[in-house]
Amino acid sequence: MIQAIDRAAKVLSTLQGARHLGITELATELWLPVSTVHGIVKSLQGHGLVAQEPGGTRYMLGPALLKLSNVYLDTLDVRARAMRWTLELARRTGLSTRLGVQLFDEVIIIHHNQRPDGSQQMPETGLSIPAHASAMGKVLLAYSPEYASGLLGRPLRSLTGATITDPAQLAIQFVSIVSDGIATEEDEAVLGESSIAAPVVDTRGNVIASVAVVVPSSEWPPDSSVLNGLRETARNISRELGASTWPPRALQPAVAAHPQS
Repeated sequence: MIQAIDRAAKVLSTLQGARHLGITELATELWLPVSTVHGIVKSLQGHGLVAQEPGGTRYMLGPALLKLSNVYLDTLDVRARAMRWTLELARRTGLSTRLGVQLFDEVIIIHHNQRPDGSQQMPETGLSIPAHASAMGKVLLAYSPEYASGLLGRPLRSLTGATITDPAQLAIQFVSIVSDGIATEEDEAVLGESSIAAPVVDTRGNVIASVAVVVPSSEWPPDSSVLNGLRETARNISRELGASTWPPRALQPAVAAHPQS
């Protein structure tokens, strides 16, 4: 591993989630000298990967990352193959749909279909959600004990009063997810918004993404037609990617991924 690149990546990772931090704050979080972090941040700023607050001393992610993220999205085979299926799912359910993949300890939405009711809605493609607070993220964690172990070994952020941050509770959920092929979250990331998600599998049987339906919490729990439509969509996308079976099987119980469970 090249140390300078590793440190730069850690700076970008620390600034994710719309965080604005000063040099000293970054140095404290990364356990690095202030002078080292200053040099890294200024180099990243020169390439547009980090931006400084207007008239301030804090830094945030820069606009060049948006261009890079668009290039990344355009190269994702799973996104290209999933788009027609997620659009059809939104049409059938009348609900918003998402497709997400792992991004550090978050899940990034690589495709989003808005509710087909014509209402004004915010585009979500490119947004990220902490994996433990997202139904999509829980799917990815449940089928990757290594990923789950790394995440559950660190303190987890609470986004709402309903966010589950206890590793033991999450590990129990992972076992249920593998058993049912469905993950849920209710008001864990955003109050008033809940979701259900299912795994997307590639030709090698690996879970590489998750597809979700977003349900207003006032309409929770979703009826069986939504669940069946979600499962069918995940299965169809997986078949497009060459998967021979769905739902996938975990290599080992996700509950074993963390000793606290």
